[in-house]
Amino acid sequence: MADRPPVPAPNLAEKREQTIQALIRSFAADQLAVEDFEGRLDSAHRARDAATLDSLTADLPAPAAPTTSTAPVAHRPAPPPATIRERQVLAAVLGGVERKGTWTPARRTTAVAILGGLHLDFREAALGPGVTEIDIFAMMGGTEIIVPPELVVDSDGVAILGGWEHGPGRTPSADPDAPVLRITGLTLLGGVEIKVREPGESARDAHRRRKAERRRRRHQRKIEDGS
Repeated sequence: MADRPPVPAPNLAEKREQTIQALIRSFAADQLAVEDFEGRLDSAHRARDAATLDSLTADLPAPAAPTTSTAPVAHRPAPPPATIRERQVLAAVLGGVERKGTWTPARRTTAVAILGGLHLDFREAALGPGVTEIDIFAMMGGTEIIVPPELVVDSDGVAILGGWEHGPGRTPSADPDAPVLRITGLTLLGGVEIKVREPGESARDAHRRRKAERRRRRHQRKIEDGS
């Protein structure tokens, strides 16, 4: 009788996912070459015990501490209702406006960029429960919005001789009080970019992480297909 494959430990799936995420972070931080990353990723998917998984990350440097808080937005306590303004206006006319770090957006924000630029970073923002609205008008200007993976974003914009770019986001939560960022607006000869990044993550690291995630999905499909 052929030997049966070992039965995975109850926590092996969780250990495998932790190892894969550690490999992805190391690849994004330029600590692994592409070939080495793919080889370790394949071994992680095929590993049948925790010791094998441990060996795949044993020689990797400890992750560097992020420059900003790593507390997910979804878990950040909502600010007291009295501290949340109903409306605010952010206008960049022949100049720039930036909001980042710890800040509390109004329930509804009108954002205007005319021959200027807006940079709104929501990774450490304290959002109230339910929907927070951002209404954008950009003419010959641009708006960059950065959100964490935990935040649900609903965007719907019109671009005339310009662009409106929204990367993949999180599936809406069943909790009616969960924070939701709703972004609408119009861009004329301008652009709006909505980017998803981890707290403290640079644009370069985010690009490499997305590449690593795509490679991870390809390897997972190969394993599932039995190749």
